[in-house]
Amino acid sequence: MTTGLIIGIAVLALLAIVGIGVTLRRRDTRVAFGQMTEEPSKELVAASTAQTSGKELERSALGGTPGTLVPADASPPAVYIPPDAETVGVARRQFLNRSILAVGGLSLASFGGAILGFLWPSGTGGFGSVVNVGRIADIKAGIKDGGGFMYFPDGKMWLTEYPASALPKAKSSYDFYPQVEQGLEVGVVALYQTCPHLGCRVPECATSQWFECPCHGSQYNRVGEKKGGPAPRGMDRFPMVVSAAEELEVDTGTIIQGPAIGTNTTGQEAEGPNCLGAAGGH
Repeated sequence: MTTGLIIGIAVLALLAIVGIGVTLRRRDTRVAFGQMTEEPSKELVAASTAQTSGKELERSALGGTPGTLVPADASPPAVYIPPDAETVGVARRQFLNRSILAVGGLSLASFGGAILGFLWPSGTGGFGSVVNVGRIADIKAGIKDGGGFMYFPDGKMWLTEYPASALPKAKSSYDFYPQVEQGLEVGVVALYQTCPHLGCRVPECATSQWFECPCHGSQYNRVGEKKGGPAPRGMDRFPMVVSAAEELEVDTGTIIQGPAIGTNTTGQEAEGPNCLGAAGGH
C-alpha cells in the first residue's frame, strides 16, 4: 500500500466521522427545538389558573376582621405531571449519538496513530536508519573470514573491500563519490543486497569472487559494478561515514543507484568458475 493511498483512506475516514457528527447534531437540535415550541398541556393551564395570585391573598387579608386569622388557601395541590416520553427519548438519542461519535473518534485516532507509526522513520537502528556496522579493523577481518564478503543482516547489506589503487578512477567514474568517499578511503564499500533488475537478493559466489543473482543471471564484480545479465546498472549502495572512533556508519535510509553499465573501477574479472555459468546471463 502506497503512502498516498494510506493518507487518502485516513482523510476519507475523518470526513465520514465529521459527517456523522454533523447529521446527528442537527437531528438533536431539530427535536429539542420542536419540544420547546409545543403548546402547553391542558393540565399545566388548569393548574396555573387554579392557583391564587399574590394580590388576591393581600386583598383578602386586608378585608378581614382585625385580629382574626386568614384561612390558608384551600386550592388543591398541583397535579403530578409525568415526564414527557418524547423528551426522555431525545436524551437517550443524544447519549447514543455521543457514544457513537466517541467510538468513531477513538477508532480514527487509532488508525491515524498506526499510519504515523508506519510512516515515521525508525530511530532505533536497523534497516532504514543509520547503522553502526562496527570498527573498520573488525569489518575487514569479517570480510577476510567470509572469503571476501561480509553480510550484515541488520542493514540488508554486503560489505567488501575496496582497493586503494582504484580510488582515482572511482573519483572520476562515480557521480555519487562524495557520499561514499569516507568508506572507500578506508577500503570498504557497503552494497544493498537486492538486484537492481527485479529486486532478488543477490548472493556472493565464492569461486568467481563476484555477486551473481540466481533469478535472471545478473553478475557484478566484488564492488558491485555490473559484469553481465539484464540488470540496468550496478548494485545500489549506501552513504558511508567514518566516525572519530574509526567506526563505519551506514545510512540505510538512503539508497544510491549503482554505477552505470560499463563502469569498471577495479578491473576485477572472475577469479574462478562462475556459480551461474558463463558471464552474461540471460
